[in-house]
Formats: sequence, C-alpha cells, structure tokens
Amino acid sequence: MKKRLAECRVTVVGLGLMGASLCLDLSQHTLCREVRGVARRTDTVLDAFFAGAVDLATNDLYTGILGADIVILATPVRTIVHMLEELGPRLWPGTLVMDLGSTKQTICAAMDRLPPGLQPIGGHPMTGKETAGFQAAEPGLYRGAPWILTPLPRTSPEALDLARELVEAVGARPMVLEAERHDRLVASISHLPFLLASALVHAVADTGAQDPAVWELAAGGFRDTSRVAASDTRMFLDILMTNREAVLDQLERFGQHVAELRTLLANGDEEALQAKLAISQQARARWQGRGSGDQGIG
Repeated sequence: MKKRLAECRVTVVGLGLMGASLCLDLSQHTLCREVRGVARRTDTVLDAFFAGAVDLATNDLYTGILGADIVILATPVRTIVHMLEELGPRLWPGTLVMDLGSTKQTICAAMDRLPPGLQPIGGHPMTGKETAGFQAAEPGLYRGAPWILTPLPRTSPEALDLARELVEAVGARPMVLEAERHDRLVASISHLPFLLASALVHAVADTGAQDPAVWELAAGGFRDTSRVAASDTRMFLDILMTNREAVLDQLERFGQHVAELRTLLANGDEEALQAKLAISQQARARWQGRGSGDQGIG
C-alpha cells in the first residue's frame, strides 16, 4: 500500500545545518506523523528538542530509527557510507532510506548493498551555508532549491513518489539524475569552486605575508569569490575524496582556461583577451537571467 508523508515517522540522523533545517520544516509545518532527530552530542539533542525541531531527540541511533518509515542520513559522505552498513539489518522492511550527501556514486553503491526489503534513494539538496552545526539551521533553507534524487534500479515507483513528496513539502524542486551524471555536474559548480576559493585565499595570504594591508583593502570582490573557502573542511574532504575523478577533470579544464588567459595577458593581446572575457560575462548573465538565485553551498 502506498504511504503518504503525513502518515510517516521520519528520522533524521545528523542535526547539523542540513539535517536540523529539514527537521524544522517538517515539524513546524506538521508535514509528517512524527519527526525524530539523532545526534552524537547530548547538547545538540537537547537543543533540537527544546527548539521544537523534533518530536523526539536522542543520541542513540537504534532508538531513533526504531519503527521509522523514512530514515534520512544528514552526515558527512563517508560517515553515511559506514552508517548504511550498520543500519541496514536494523531497519524495518519497506523503510525509505535517503541521504543528503553531496556526492552520489559512492553512497548509491553502498545503498545497493542494503537488505532487499529496504527502499534506498540518494538525495542532494543544492543549498546550504558556510556555517555549520545546529545553531546555523533555519526553516525555509530548502525553499526554491533544486533537490537531486538518484533512485537505484531497485527503488520502487512508490518510494520515489514518497521522496518527491517530502522534497516538495519543504519547498524544494525535485530533479531525478543518475548518480554518475550528478557527480560530474556538481564537480563543476560546487566542488571546483571550493578548491578555487581555497587557492585564492592561499594566494592572498601569501601577499598578506609580504604586506598585511591587503586584508584591509579586501572588500566585496574578494568576499564573494572566496566565500565558500570558509566551508566545513571535513565535509569537503569527504566530498573531494569520493568524487576525485570528476573534480580532477574539472581542475584540468579550469587550468586550460587560466593558462589561455595568462598567455593572452602576457602577450598583451587585448582584443583576444576582451573576447574571451566577454564570453564568460555573457554566460554568467544568461545563467543569472534564468532566475538562478544564490542558494549557497550545494
């Protein structure tokens, strides 16, 4: 029998920015039967409960998942992979198992090893902030954001429908993609920008070591282009190590464009340099013109 979100007990494992924000939306709008939160730290458990983000909060994983209809893993990517191995035998048959990880191939491969009675589906909401932890959570974080769903061949149509319903209930826009395609695309728009922002900060820090006044001069341009370098390092290490090939391909592509720009500048070829800069300016303007707002980190 097909189950609706309103009938479901939903457990979110991991009450950082993404998991806690999801809990806030689900509980404040009474979108499901019960919202449970699982976190390692007792103070996070207490914060979540007294903030009204969850109906039940615990730091005991097995208590949190007992009898859940939907289990959503909102931890770093490699933690999700290990957790899937641990949770599989303890979940009820028919449970929808989702995740919020930023890479999908490694997670979906682990999901495919879950017991046959479970319904796995990968997920990645393309939103976020540089700040992490429960205190950074906010209702409405997912509103208007693309939310990628990567069903497995074993995922039933009913499970996919339920996942879509959850995504739409918190105001996000579900998009179905294959895991490999997802990882290739987000390597270019999310993972590469993080590395570039990190390299930019290193370069400015080198200048600052020679002349500290550079930090006093830094303003909007530096702030905007370096913003994601402030993101959680552990989270991005997991992302980079589980999407290495796609990220390396994007770094190679980026390096070719930087090399071309350097050559044009070194040669003083103003006309060709202007033409190349105009291409990127127009591409950025077209993207902005499609109504793509700043959803933060994906």
